[in-house]
Amino acid sequence: MGQASAQADLGSRRGALVDQVVFTREDEAGRVTGLIEAGTHQVFTQGISNPGIFRRLRDSLATGYDLSYGTSSELTLNPAGPELADGTLNPFHVPAIREALNRLVDRDYIAQELYGGLAEPRFLPLSTAFPDYARLAATARELELRYAHDPDAARETIHREMAALGARLREGLWHYAGEPVRLIALIRTEDERRQVGDYAANLLQEQGFLVERRYRTAEEASRIWIATDPRAGRWHLYTGGWISIVIQRDQAEVFSFYYTPRGRAEPLWQAYEPAPEFDELADRLQRRDYRNWEQRQAMMARALELAMQDSARIWLVDQLNASARAADVEVAVDLAGGLAGSALWPYTLRYADRVGGRMVFGTPGLLTEPWNPVAGSNWIFDQMIMRATQDPVALPDPFTGLYRPQRIAGAAVTVQEDVTIARTLDWLSVSTAEEIVVPEDAWIDWDGEAGRFVSVGEAHDSPLTARTRVRVRYDEDLFAQRWHDGSPLSLADFVLPWILTFARADEASRLFDPAYLPTFEVFRRHFRGWQLVSRDPLVIEIYSDQIFPDAETLVANRAPGPQPWHALALGIFAERQGELAFSSNKADRRRVDWMSLVAGPSVPILARHLTRARERNASPFPGVLDELLGEDEIAARYGALADWHAERGHFWIGNGPFLLDSVHPVAGSLVLERFRDFPDPADKWQGFARPAIPELDLDGPLVTALDTDDPATFRLGVTLEGEPYPPQAIDRVQFLLFDGRGTLVERGAAEPRDGGHWRVAPSPAALAALGVGANRLEVAVTSHRVALPAFVSHVFATVPPDGTEASP
Repeated sequence: MGQASAQADLGSRRGALVDQVVFTREDEAGRVTGLIEAGTHQVFTQGISNPGIFRRLRDSLATGYDLSYGTSSELTLNPAGPELADGTLNPFHVPAIREALNRLVDRDYIAQELYGGLAEPRFLPLSTAFPDYARLAATARELELRYAHDPDAARETIHREMAALGARLREGLWHYAGEPVRLIALIRTEDERRQVGDYAANLLQEQGFLVERRYRTAEEASRIWIATDPRAGRWHLYTGGWISIVIQRDQAEVFSFYYTPRGRAEPLWQAYEPAPEFDELADRLQRRDYRNWEQRQAMMARALELAMQDSARIWLVDQLNASARAADVEVAVDLAGGLAGSALWPYTLRYADRVGGRMVFGTPGLLTEPWNPVAGSNWIFDQMIMRATQDPVALPDPFTGLYRPQRIAGAAVTVQEDVTIARTLDWLSVSTAEEIVVPEDAWIDWDGEAGRFVSVGEAHDSPLTARTRVRVRYDEDLFAQRWHDGSPLSLADFVLPWILTFARADEASRLFDPAYLPTFEVFRRHFRGWQLVSRDPLVIEIYSDQIFPDAETLVANRAPGPQPWHALALGIFAERQGELAFSSNKADRRRVDWMSLVAGPSVPILARHLTRARERNASPFPGVLDELLGEDEIAARYGALADWHAERGHFWIGNGPFLLDSVHPVAGSLVLERFRDFPDPADKWQGFARPAIPELDLDGPLVTALDTDDPATFRLGVTLEGEPYPPQAIDRVQFLLFDGRGTLVERGAAEPRDGGHWRVAPSPAALAALGVGANRLEVAVTSHRVALPAFVSHVFATVPPDGTEASP
């Protein structure tokens, strides 16, 4: 089919641009190029970070690839203790020992030798590829120098703290209660983390620990570090990896996520005990409880210091990943999360020369954890498939991270006058008000016993105010759209998930999950109300004290999205009866299965509850939902779901461009089919090209004399594919000047010149303060077109003025 014919078909097509996507389990990265060349596979979900495999991928005429920067590697430490359930000692319970590991590991070695140069050393919970790292570059670089590789300092701390725990070093091996101190290293096998795990185990052995290495795949490891109580002592160290599926323009909540019980409901997170100052600061940053940008930056800087002191995780590297595809395949790949993290991949996947057809994806993990829409799998490869079946109300730009509307006609943001917020795109408006009063009839709580919402007027005797109000106006044809089983969307699909937000935190409810409480408490502290302004067209106002630097992010985080209430109801019925649980934590405590809507023993249990629900025409929350459901909607919904299950054998339905056609857990495959009733034209999201990442060239003197009348200046070239980078597209160019001891001497801004050039001119006073020796100039460039900051450095020496000599 020619290009002209393909374009004609594109203009008349709705929804996905291919007809079918088959996912198969493939965890051998070395086979990627060969399988694409043989034509058996068209796309691979796992990013390629192995240098040898990357070269084969790059050099093959049959393959293409897209680069991403959002994958990180770290050592997850078990914080339980100091004694575990079996009476053994866990050294990682002590923050000082965890902190010392930062100096024990050599991140440059890991990046260059274990990752072959396809990685950047990382010390902090901030990604080196996202805007906050550039904004906080001075603090980041000071901490990186403070925790630089220093095995002697690490050993000194470990010996001091182990002795304080009552351990004794005998013949080079630590003993506690007469037994060697044994550490279990849980090491992933699918990628470079196997070498990272062996490297870490070797270092710990050199420190006097007896290390048992347990090599596990993703699925095998998750049953241990995610699903079990860390006090059981089944592991001490895990080779963790994370993928940011979108560009995170604001990373203020990473401290809560990675270091406190508010991060996730799993047992590991509930074992975290951050220092009070760190816990309070992490909570405030997650809620965006700051007056202005300057206070926010000061809070972020202090949180970075406290994170290093806590070190529940030892960050190692940020990886450069290549998403592999056939040369004739086109798809929008996220600059952070790659293909697996891209929100737009289901909307943009296509063959370059034709519309339709079938593609085969290879993926290292398939159904790694149970799928359910409340507290199901968080694994990147599960989430990637789930996203294809869902249609969020807003979607992130893969290059900037700014959210764009998908089911939102418009939004109006109002903030208090002292709130700092920026608007970039024109699909929303921003205004300020001296005071924002929450309407008395807005919903603020849920009364589980009465089965109704509690209004602001009932909950508060005096007027309630909020820092932000977000009014979201959804598409006028919203309720004409359909779920995959043919059911039309309804208001109940928006309200039932909202009820669950409160019911799962209600101790009197059979849906109560104590592991969910930390997350709920964060929400509760900033939430100020939810008002249904109009039912059709749907308009909702959300009041909150939580803010974000970008108005687009605020709307995307506040705007409620739908979930199919009838499929969700089956899970609610099953959890109330004590047969299944939405979260792994509750499943473990109740000794029942972690709920899956797609496979395993959960499915027949859910099928039984569907039969009962149809017989009784049962609503999960009869009082409030009955007012929202149309006539005969309950019976029609359950009937459609029963037909869906009879045909496909599962209960996973969505409203995205693909539907889950079939699941084959034993064979290790599943099939997505194009959803033919998807409302959008197929070319709606086709306008995304390659990211415009600035290319930098910093030039200047290698040697400069102190105390001269002509201080050194440096020239920075900023280009894109050989052409000058448009100056109007550049956000800022800042420089950091460090002396030979790693001390920050000066920070400043570069001056624009013609032809994509910038002048970097440290002040004469700063240059004079450097002293004699080697120095380092670092420059960071941020662009409006991509969120990824670009860095370049230049090393130069300062020498005494002519006619003088340095003192001996």
